[in-house]
Amino acid sequence: METVAPAEAAKPPKKVNETLVIGASSVGTAFEWYDFFLYGTLLPYINRHFFTVQGIDENTGFLLALGAFSAGFVVRPLGALVFGWIGDMVGRKSTFLVAMIIMGLSTFAVGFLPSYTQMEAMGAGMGIIAPITLVALRVLQGLAVGGQYGGALTYVAEHAKPTGRGWSTSWIQITATVGLLASLALILAVRVNMSAEDFADYGWRIPFMVSIGLLLV
Repeated sequence: METVAPAEAAKPPKKVNETLVIGASSVGTAFEWYDFFLYGTLLPYINRHFFTVQGIDENTGFLLALGAFSAGFVVRPLGALVFGWIGDMVGRKSTFLVAMIIMGLSTFAVGFLPSYTQMEAMGAGMGIIAPITLVALRVLQGLAVGGQYGGALTYVAEHAKPTGRGWSTSWIQITATVGLLASLALILAVRVNMSAEDFADYGWRIPFMVSIGLLLV
């Protein structure tokens, strides 16, 4: 009687370097929070260019700018839900990279976004497009950081040793603070190398533009 050859045994899953997973996820988290915190630190300049416009005083404009800042926090849970579900479907790493790209491009776009005055010069009534676009970019940032942060924690936890998951995932929280400090350091470096007038005029945009370089890295 002819014997049927048994099916080839499934290959064992490829071992993933745990240190590399933690390092890559931590660097990605630092980048995401760097982008996310830039807006809050530069809020007075953003207020001046996008919200304190004709018919709106500085205090009201500042409240509107804070509202746009908070929009990023409001949509973070939604980003975690959406990207968490996508991560279950297509994989954590791909979802992680997509979230980083959304964050990087949204932040980079803020650096080139025309101000209210510049948009108004293109045509009466067009100025309102500037703050609306800014809020939309802020929402994208919130979605991205919500998806990336939860995805990074899950990704690291899935590849960490069972006895070291707490230690491994703690790096994600640590590097979130690194992102904040990096944003402050870069803003300070730009500020001290130009006059206050130039920084208020266009220098505040440079940290947003630099984010595209960090994204490529």
